[in-house]
Amino acid sequence: MKTEQLGRHILVEYYNCDEDILNNHKLIEQLMVTAAKKAKATVVESVFHLFNPYGVSGAVVISESHLTIHTWPEYGYASVDLFTCGDKVDPWVAFDYLLEGLRAEKSESTEIARGMVDKIRRFSNKDLGKITFKPEEEIA
Repeated sequence: MKTEQLGRHILVEYYNCDEDILNNHKLIEQLMVTAAKKAKATVVESVFHLFNPYGVSGAVVISESHLTIHTWPEYGYASVDLFTCGDKVDPWVAFDYLLEGLRAEKSESTEIARGMVDKIRRFSNKDLGKITFKPEEEIA
């Protein structure tokens, strides 16, 4: 299969979410980690922070990139980035899981192709050889 892009980046707006869920940093972390796993991503690490008086920000680092969230419980709103690389992970599975998990009544999303291979080649000042999602061998 020819690699045309290195990644997919879905920018998501979730509206009218459950305010209690949006302010529960432990639950938000659990939802985000599970979303990554359901999308078939490999979770490396996660970090989440509860703000005072309310709101959660967090990131799940995956081998294939990352998932991030920022919540505004007072508005019932969450902003989420689902950035995945490779062809084994489906970020839309994570999107659907979070839509349900946050109890969002409405969502809007935009998918952006990241790491367009033709542009990487065009703008590079060296021969890149075969471009793949992950290095085939470690660079020393």
